[in-house]
Amino acid sequence: MAKHVGIKLPEDLANLLKQGKTVAILATFSEKGLPHTTPIQCIYPKGSEGLLMSIHKDHAGYHNMVWQKKVMLCFLDEGNVAYSVLGRAGVVRAPSQVHPLINVVRIDIIDIKSDRSVLMKVDSGVRWSYTSWEAEELSKSLLKELKDLAEVL
Repeated sequence: MAKHVGIKLPEDLANLLKQGKTVAILATFSEKGLPHTTPIQCIYPKGSEGLLMSIHKDHAGYHNMVWQKKVMLCFLDEGNVAYSVLGRAGVVRAPSQVHPLINVVRIDIIDIKSDRSVLMKVDSGVRWSYTSWEAEELSKSLLKELKDLAEVL
């Protein structure tokens, strides 16, 4: 049974996001009302009541969030991290200083619910690796940009 935990990031989720090793599933709806999900790996906490993320400017998930503003992010990872975050999206940097095709979006948290189950626990989230050294360099640079922005916004 879901338990609403408020608008502040739980400590276990905030710590996980600061490591830059998790994947969130971004859920949006198109103008036609069609659901759309997108895995996001460049995401960082903005204080305790917001998130910053990098996303390609031509991605359907980006267009949906710009149009509709409301988004849901689902996090499942080791240590029984299981949360869904409802938020309002707004573009804060277009384009990113790291790459001209990437934009930075801020998610202001509206509500967080715990998705932990009494029947099972999350032992591991999505595990991934870089496809090349260039991909690793880009991803690390984007995450650093988010971290730096989190301190000044």
